[in-house]
Amino acid sequence: MTETVHMETHGFQTEVKQLLNLMAHSLYSNKEVFLRELISNAADAADKLRFKALSDADLYENDGQLHVRLLIDKEQRTLTISDNGIGMSREDAIQHLGTIARSGTKDFFQNLSGDQSKDSQLIGQFGVGFYSAFIVADKVTVISRIAGQTHDKAVRWESVGDGSFTVAEVTKDSRGTDVILHLKEDETEFLEDYRLRSVIGKYSDHISIPVELWKAPEAAEGEEKPATEGSWEQVNRATALWTRSAKEIKDEEYKEFYKHVSHDYEDPLTWSHNRVEGNMEYTSLLYIPARAPFDMWNREQKHGLKLYVQRVFIMDDAEQFMPTYLRFVKGVLDSNDLPLNVSREILQDNKITAQLRKACTKRVLSMLDKMSKDDAEQYQKFWGEFGNVLKEGPAEDWGNREEIAKLLRFASTLSDSNAQTVNLTDYVSRMKEGQNKIYFIIADSYTAVKNSPHLEILRKKGIEVLLMWERIDEWLMNHLSEFDGKKLVSVTSGDLELGDLEDEESRKQQEEATKANAGLIERLKTALGSEVADVRVSHRLTETPVCAVTDAHGMSSQMMKLMKAAGQPVPEQKYILEVNPEHALIQHIADLQDEERFKEWAMLLQEQAQLTEQGGLQDPASFVARMNRLLLG
Repeated sequence: MTETVHMETHGFQTEVKQLLNLMAHSLYSNKEVFLRELISNAADAADKLRFKALSDADLYENDGQLHVRLLIDKEQRTLTISDNGIGMSREDAIQHLGTIARSGTKDFFQNLSGDQSKDSQLIGQFGVGFYSAFIVADKVTVISRIAGQTHDKAVRWESVGDGSFTVAEVTKDSRGTDVILHLKEDETEFLEDYRLRSVIGKYSDHISIPVELWKAPEAAEGEEKPATEGSWEQVNRATALWTRSAKEIKDEEYKEFYKHVSHDYEDPLTWSHNRVEGNMEYTSLLYIPARAPFDMWNREQKHGLKLYVQRVFIMDDAEQFMPTYLRFVKGVLDSNDLPLNVSREILQDNKITAQLRKACTKRVLSMLDKMSKDDAEQYQKFWGEFGNVLKEGPAEDWGNREEIAKLLRFASTLSDSNAQTVNLTDYVSRMKEGQNKIYFIIADSYTAVKNSPHLEILRKKGIEVLLMWERIDEWLMNHLSEFDGKKLVSVTSGDLELGDLEDEESRKQQEEATKANAGLIERLKTALGSEVADVRVSHRLTETPVCAVTDAHGMSSQMMKLMKAAGQPVPEQKYILEVNPEHALIQHIADLQDEERFKEWAMLLQEQAQLTEQGGLQDPASFVARMNRLLLG
């Protein structure tokens, strides 16, 4: 191998500098994971070559035996991890090794606390792969040639983990990549054969290609030097884990395989290994992670399963087999029915794809349902991480909306906590006699929703109401209109009816109150004019003078806020003002003879109701001035 004259120095992406600094201080409590990451990368490179060679066998360059090899040099204090996979070009090396090409980078570094144990968990969520080499190495050299290129088109990338790296053109006889770790003085344990065997057996036994160690020859007794030159010895089992029987796979093996496919550092919450034979033949191994990645809310970010066809790797992030609301699911799908030359475009319109997607979706929902029933504490952990993503389900997956609805969790008026622990099945089981609707309310925050005046009559009657305050909730409830034959009804709706929960005496009192206050209602309508859609006596208020409600066919205030935040035009909409004639303040203004003063009070009450409902006013200065005038008066 000889170096050419062309060499360049590049600066790391800012985030990489910070990350390498963290690596240098060994944030990981378990340093040996660097070997798992580098072997996994090498195996991925081999998989990608195998797929590309389906259409161009010349890429094998007369060497079709794919492998990963580890070579120890104790004198130079180096450990080399080599593969004969797809390799990298000069541009690939700069892009993949000099930057973190992943969204959420900024959020990741903002969350770093300085606490090493906490920060190591953050790095685990983020997934750093190659950069873990700097846990044990003070210099890393990468030499690579992309398959199909001539020997003089190789690249050497090198860095000591500071603010820069060098890239040079070199020659390399074989395709693939060599990662040479110049180990730190206190990391020489990774130059011991037995230590490497132990790590490979623990983390990489499932890798589907051979992982080999160089076995040096031993001289026979009485001989000065060995008779042979040594050989490569396979260390791992090299059998794809999902192809084995579930009965013979240990939990630890499942967990390590998850870390291989997801590049996560935490164990998964649960998994499902399923082999199907019949009309379709496929194997799926699906995992639910323990923690959400930083880029989960970036819907542009690639997600999906690793797709294999007849044990041949086809693509990463095959999103066609998992709906977007389940984008957190990781794992492998191996089909015997898809063609080996399948592409993303072909998958899009393939009938088999639709069947596999349906089957995988059902499998994940079944996993979550089982977890929710068997281990409520574990499910609450899942809900805290992925609940808001699952709420996208009823809108996206109409066919499974009932199954998804069973998995949703809410806070409710049943407790004083904002913990989202109530499910719809339990809510229905607690419904009062005569109740035939599920009641809910949405506001900007837990405090706002908990103290909403719309809840007053329901609290008085002991009716449970689901409390919601996440941005996704309005979207969810627009697509979840029914559960178990019961309609879901917002308590802020203008046509709220309690049905059989209202006794005859209550209805009679409401009718009498409406008649008795007809004059007051007309005065308020005249005073407010076009500021409101209507004014009427309220049957939902017991402690508050007024509240604003939405017309039955109108847009809720939360949906209007969402549309404004998204830059969408929002149609002008006026609220219905409901008045509680039993309240002392309403009785006070009813006796006012000065119509101008009465109008001031009417405007103030209307603005109070609007402020409570919307959380803000278009003209807060006028509201404050009006309130001050009335206080002084």
